[in-house]
Amino acid sequence: MLCQNCGKNEATTHVKRIINGETAETHLCAQCAAALGYEAVFPSFGLNLGNLFGGFFGDIPVSRLSNKVIRCEKCGCSFDDIAKSGMVGCADCYKTFYDKLLPSVQRIHGRTEHQGKFPQGASEEVKQAHKLAELREELNKAIDEQNFERAAQLRDEIKGMEG
Repeated sequence: MLCQNCGKNEATTHVKRIINGETAETHLCAQCAAALGYEAVFPSFGLNLGNLFGGFFGDIPVSRLSNKVIRCEKCGCSFDDIAKSGMVGCADCYKTFYDKLLPSVQRIHGRTEHQGKFPQGASEEVKQAHKLAELREELNKAIDEQNFERAAQLRDEIKGMEG
């Protein structure tokens, strides 16, 4: 396929934009992509997510993010290391630096609890815990709306699942 910009060279860059639900695709050659600013989307196929994730910590000086140097017991990473690189050292870092990482995770994802469907491999315990949480939320809503008949039904359903 030829470049849609110059019409001369073979298209090597494919740009897909979705604006207001409408998809537009553009096929560009390397020269036109560079001229339009698309040359560094994946430099050397090494996507640097560190810069992206590190940017969520804001412009706070790294020295002010932690007064004491606390390190993860598993990987030895400090919060300063995470803030500088934008990469968490291991899964235990999330537990060690929970309070400091939580605001950034909430900014990135919008919430900290799973929403949506569960994978096929999810255990029944996980699915039941999610169902119980939904029922409790619905119970609180019914109580707030003073719909006590529905609240009693939900209460009984929750007791049945727990017992």
